[in-house]
Formats: sequence, structure tokens, C-alpha cells
Amino acid sequence: MALPRGLLLAAALSLLLLAGADAGTVGVNWGRVANDLPNPAAVVQLLKQHGIAQVKLYDTEPTVLRALANSGVKVVVALPNEQLAAAAKRPSYALAWVRRNVAAYYPATQIQAIAVGNEVFATAPNVTAQLVPAMRNIHAALVRLNIDKAVKVSSPIALTALAASYPPSAGVFKEELAQAVMKPMLEFLEQSGSYLMVNAYPFFAYADNAGVVSLDYALFRPNAGVLDSGSGLKYYSLLDAQLDAVFSAVGKVGGNYNGVRVVVSETGWPSKGDQKEVGAGAGNAAAYNGNLVRRVLSGNGGTPRRPDADVDVYLFALFNENQKPGPSSERNYGVFYPNQKQVYDVQFVLGGKSVGNGGGGLGWQDNGPNGGNNAAPSGGVKAMTSPGSAWCVANAMAGEARLKAALDYACGPGGADCRGIQPGAACFEPNTMVDHASYAFNDYYQRKGRSIGTCDFAGAAYVVNQAPTKMGKCELPSTV
Repeated sequence: MALPRGLLLAAALSLLLLAGADAGTVGVNWGRVANDLPNPAAVVQLLKQHGIAQVKLYDTEPTVLRALANSGVKVVVALPNEQLAAAAKRPSYALAWVRRNVAAYYPATQIQAIAVGNEVFATAPNVTAQLVPAMRNIHAALVRLNIDKAVKVSSPIALTALAASYPPSAGVFKEELAQAVMKPMLEFLEQSGSYLMVNAYPFFAYADNAGVVSLDYALFRPNAGVLDSGSGLKYYSLLDAQLDAVFSAVGKVGGNYNGVRVVVSETGWPSKGDQKEVGAGAGNAAAYNGNLVRRVLSGNGGTPRRPDADVDVYLFALFNENQKPGPSSERNYGVFYPNQKQVYDVQFVLGGKSVGNGGGGLGWQDNGPNGGNNAAPSGGVKAMTSPGSAWCVANAMAGEARLKAALDYACGPGGADCRGIQPGAACFEPNTMVDHASYAFNDYYQRKGRSIGTCDFAGAAYVVNQAPTKMGKCELPSTV
């Protein structure tokens, strides 16, 4: 698969262009249901230190908004569910709220959106009917203050808004929501140039169906994929399937709202949980968040139904919050402890060096019945770094074009030994792009001493810590 010398530069340039294609952004949810969190000014410094350029809040706390002023961090603020009815009934209330909580801080604090309520259908069903009127009144206030072009209005919905989500092509909103709420909401979002916010948690689906759902499928690791017999599309990640179920539901309300983007307003994985919370663990949390971040920032955020979509994501959450009610997992979604040390390592800048410990959260491997809650003394998670324990494999979700550009680079200027996948050679079969790319990526990775960043290829590759499935008669070596 090696290229002639005259095409080596083109291969490298192609890889760079693919890496620079439209990509989504990654932010984090900054919740404060705790009594031991650092002060807002210290949190803003933490955000900047780790390259976190976007945050989503659950209120409009003045000390937080003032701390974010002139920081360069973009902000989503929230109108709480408790104020939704008043904003819906009284345009004057909505205007006063926007003046006091948005216009008073903007533009020094880069408020870019207002989340009107949060999971209203699930947590405050009594005000469901007031949701879209409240959104319209908040938007009208922004228009009056001439900041509607910069500040968008949306409302995060939970996946429980769907009556069906499996297979993804069967996705449909609940009957009582489809026409009464979701269609007018989508019409508003389209007219105002805004986007649909969706809170999606593969963890819940995995924990409830661990005997059926593959952990690799939930964590963006290489897997055999799941075929949607209704659409013929194949899925390699549970989050993709959840998002496409939403896209499918959007397509069934009537009208054409395919132009409305989706922002994943919450997603994450707990680093600790109760015994019954299967899969909760720091290793799995590092794998989920690390792989998701790498995928989004490298331009691979699209889904099988919308492959070219650039999806923005807000991880949940910034900190472990010790006063949240419910099972243990609810208090252990944070990327950071309140003392500002990382619970596990995850990078928010593609290809960046880790500020904390570890290597980017992509090579973590759980051991143990409940996700391997094996905390390291530094507050991170122990990574399996013994000799021969890491391999680099192709990411099937990256698509043929990205894999080919990366393969050509690895076998050309990258210096990988690709003789084994030439026609007639021992590892030529199976003759697929994914298999050949895995062979080349792994050879490159091993030759580079498995150092951080050498299993990247603009998001076309992942590190795994369990021996990959054999390629026909060949096994990928763990050394060269």
C-alpha cells in the first residue's frame, strides 16, 4: 500500500486537510451542587489551563458570570425550570430577566446561548405547555436588545422524550410531545437560527442492558458494529445510535427541519457508582470522554444518518458534586475533583500535552467487576503501560477517505513497514481498509515507542490495551 515518492507530499497534505475539516467543539457543564468547590475565579483559571473554551451553566450566578468576563470562555446560561411559567406568560418578565442576567454581562462575558429550562418534559412536566412560549419570549427580548444574532435560545431535552429509540430508524417522539411541543420548538429553532439541545447518556443504556450492549460499542472502542435493519446503516457507537434516533424522530414530526443542528448539551460517564451500576468506573469514564473528545475535535462527529454534521458536545461534568441526590454515580461524573486534580486524564485540545497525569484518556482499560475503580495516588487512574500491552487500531467511524489518507501517510513518509499488507503477502487478507489501516497504524505506533500522539492520525486511530482480533492469519504485534 506504499505510495510512489511523487505522491508522498500529496498524502501528507491530504491527511492535514482532513484533520482541518469542519470539526465540532467540546465544552463542559459547570454544575455547583456541592459545598466544597473552588471559587469561580480559580475555576476560570482551571478552564484556561486545560484549554476548555466553552462552559454550560445551570443558572446565572453573578459571581460566576463576572469571573468569566474577559476570559475568552464562551458561556451558555440557563433560565431555571422554576421561572419558565413566568417567562411564558409575561413578556415583560422575560425582558427583565434577559436585561438582568444576559445583557448586564454581555459582551465581556461571552454568553452565546440561553438554555430555557432543562429536561422539562422529564423533570417539570407541569410546565411543558409553557416551554415554547417561554423560548419565544426570551428570544423576543434578545431581539429588542439587539443581541439575538449572538445569543441563541434552546432547551435541553432528555432521550425520554422519545417513545422509541431502537433501532435508530424507529426513533419517534412521544405522541403527547410530537405535535404539541416538538414541532413548534423545531420551527422556532429553525426560524431563529438556533439548535436542538439533547442530553444523551450511553452509560444508562449500557448499565440497563449490559448483557446485550457491548461495552466497546458504548465507549467508542473498535467493535463489530450494530446493523439497523430499518435503514441499512451500521453503527459503531451507542451515542451515534441515540443521536440518530433523535434525528429520525425530528424527521417524523412533519415539515423539513433537517437544517436544525443538534448540540449534545450533556453527556458523560461516572467514575464511580453503586454495585448495581454496571460499568461505572474511572477507566470507562476516561475511555468514553477521552475517545469522544478526540472524535469530535478531529472532525469525526457525524453520525451514520448525518455523516457530515459537526456536532458540538458538552461533557457532564466539570466537578464531582457531593450534594447531588440519587445513586453514587450522580456525585461522580466530574472530570475534576473539587481540589482541582483530575479524576482521570482527558485532553480538551487535540494533540495537546496533558496538563495532569496520564496520556489523554484514550488508552485506559478497566479491570474488575464494576469498571475498575483503581484510583492512582495522584487522583488519576492507573493506565496499563507494561511492555506489549498497547496496540494502535483503525477507527472505522473515521470513514474511508480519512483512513486512506492516514494509511498512505503511515506507509509513506511515516515510515511504517507495510510490506505485510501488499497483495499476496501474509497479512493482505482480509483486504479491507480498516484491517490494512490497523496493520499500518500499529506498526507506526510501535516503531515510535508507543509515545503519546503517535496513535492519532487526525482521529483515524485509537489505542487499545487488549489484543485486537486477528486479521485473518495475522496478529498485530505489540513490538517491532
